[in-house]
Amino acid sequence: MLEFHRNERARQLRPSLSRSWLLVRPNSAEKDFEEAFASEADSIILDLEDGCPEDEKDEARSRVVKMLNSGVVAWVRINAITTEHWWKDVKALKNTKGLRGVMLATAEHATDIDRTASELPAGTPIIALIESALGVHNAVEIASAIGTFRIAFGAGDYRRDTGSSDTPMALAYVRSQLVIASTLGGIPGPIDGPSVGKYKAALTEACTYATAHGMTGKLTLDSDQADTINQAFSPSDHEIAEAHKMLDVPIDGPRDGSYLPRYLRAKKVKELAKVYGLWGKTESDAQRANV
Repeated sequence: MLEFHRNERARQLRPSLSRSWLLVRPNSAEKDFEEAFASEADSIILDLEDGCPEDEKDEARSRVVKMLNSGVVAWVRINAITTEHWWKDVKALKNTKGLRGVMLATAEHATDIDRTASELPAGTPIIALIESALGVHNAVEIASAIGTFRIAFGAGDYRRDTGSSDTPMALAYVRSQLVIASTLGGIPGPIDGPSVGKYKAALTEACTYATAHGMTGKLTLDSDQADTINQAFSPSDHEIAEAHKMLDVPIDGPRDGSYLPRYLRAKKVKELAKVYGLWGKTESDAQRANV
């Protein structure tokens, strides 16, 4: 029986609040799997698409099924619905025990989600990976499909499809469109594409472009990026301190029209900070506790 011990904090986190989504190649060495599952990544995705060369997909699929039936709990990125491997993927995953959900590569129509949902156990969460101009064009209906759990941005393939550069300005429109689509679809904010080879300050800056638009998570290929991503997509110390000011000492007197939005935002910050283990851990919180 395969045993990859999951980070306990991450194991208990609701996927709707996952910030870092770590893609793992199914043909990785066991030590790499162990590191991935023990890492700070909020969610693990076993990658049957780009993570597998064409001639290794069948073997990788078998390994993923074996893992999911041997105690491992994870998401799986499956191949695009236009490929022969999509049907093999959904057929193989249909009765696995540890499947947490799937990420559908190159989602371009709401019917892609519908067809995928119909081939998997009822209620299986589906992340629609949007990575083409057509997918962006149809983002609202994709996000509104019954089976769509969240949407994610496949920035690399989108740039190859459109000839776009990877500058923040060039990708700003797409990020905004995916955020709008998620809002209209009533699902959590979208997951940004990976920033390969970036760490610490450079990675934080890349995350800022996503959070500025309203995205709530990020894909990664490297477990060493997970902690930075988690911090970047969590309430800041300043936001937590402002939430304390709003919630700890109720206003005594007249309240202007900005009060309710600020109050609701403070409640949301408190909720997220508690979930992520940050409420009560900032410098301001420590000073407050010693008063």
